[in-house]
Amino acid sequence: MNSKQTLLEKIQNNNEIVGIIGLGYVGLPLAVNFAEAGVHVIGFDKSKGKVDKINKGENYIGDIRDAVLREVVDKVTLTATTDFSKMAECDALIICVPTPLDKFRKPDMSYIESACTDIGKNMSKGTFISLESTTYPTTTEDLMLPIIERESGMKHGEDFWLAYSPERVDPGNINFHTRNTPKVMGAMTEDGYEIGEALYKKAIDNLHKVSSPRVAEMVKILENTYRLVNISLINELALLSGKMHINIWEVIEAAKTKPFGFQAFYPGPGIGGHCIPLDPFYLEHIAKQYDFDLSMIHTAGHINMRMPHYMYIKIATALNSQKKAVNGSNILFLGVAYKPNIDDERESPALEIMDITAHKGGEVVYHDPYIPQVRTNEGRTFNSLELTAETIKNADCVVLTTNHKDFDVEFVKEHAKLIVDLRNMVDKKSEKVFKL
Repeated sequence: MNSKQTLLEKIQNNNEIVGIIGLGYVGLPLAVNFAEAGVHVIGFDKSKGKVDKINKGENYIGDIRDAVLREVVDKVTLTATTDFSKMAECDALIICVPTPLDKFRKPDMSYIESACTDIGKNMSKGTFISLESTTYPTTTEDLMLPIIERESGMKHGEDFWLAYSPERVDPGNINFHTRNTPKVMGAMTEDGYEIGEALYKKAIDNLHKVSSPRVAEMVKILENTYRLVNISLINELALLSGKMHINIWEVIEAAKTKPFGFQAFYPGPGIGGHCIPLDPFYLEHIAKQYDFDLSMIHTAGHINMRMPHYMYIKIATALNSQKKAVNGSNILFLGVAYKPNIDDERESPALEIMDITAHKGGEVVYHDPYIPQVRTNEGRTFNSLELTAETIKNADCVVLTTNHKDFDVEFVKEHAKLIVDLRNMVDKKSEKVFKL
């Protein structure tokens, strides 16, 4: 029996061990899904704090039910470790590590490179490897493959198989989660896809096959760039509409009545999260190697990058209407998460607006029921205040930056002197309310 048949038989008999590398917003939910299906999962992370919490059954990801994590840990179907030599015990290794941008807005591939080095040094013959981290097309074939073959001394297609299957996590989405969100996968060989399909179908309801890893990599970039371009477009139109005294929200609601050819996107203070603000720069990076200029994506990315500055101008204009300057004013931000009802502030535009406002002399405070403390890009640390009538009354301006369901907008409106509404949360016209 060859390596492929041996691995497929293990998967069929539920005897395989799956290793998940990176236990964050993507890796931990996937690990739990496999463990719920009765698969033995080893989670790998360099953070001892995360590993210790998982092994105690302590959850730190909002999209996972606490009881489910405790159950799979108690049954010992999920364990976590910082010992990467245990990769030798795994039949499949799935990489879910971060892929941030560096200070020059170029892809930082060090996490993927490190994971591949660890895999190459530790894996056993007959291992299936899948990358889920967001990246640019050609990463799997041109970056990962040479590292793994060099470090392991093994040959792809004979000793191991490599695939790319992008994560599609949407934190806070109550309808779609890891299991019921269709999954795209592209493998370097047909054997690799056959193994990947047999494995993933235990944790994912529907798989969609594409012809290669680079196609799957481009799928992920397309999904998020599509949103970036359209949100940047509506943000730019919102800024123009404000200057023309046109309510952009009314415009969108009217446009939505068209039953074809239009999909509604909504304006806001900027785009946050790990994917949408960053993915276009991954594509720009690889496009330059092909002497290709992505002018539309480049423009959309820069519109988004400028939005926090425009939002600061909104705040300054609102205060100016009350004969006040930003300098010395007490400014209360409601919400620092990048989207409603989650505890994730990654790339949140609220943090940049807070930095700009503080830099201009504003006395910045915030309240967020999901995030007790934040550290901004410029290194400022803020603690969430209790949202009381007194807190609101003490603010010269209240800025609605995240539309959490927990916010009692009428309560805020009753006690606030001035409101800058960046999320269309106040539905009635008022002289003290300034809209995006």
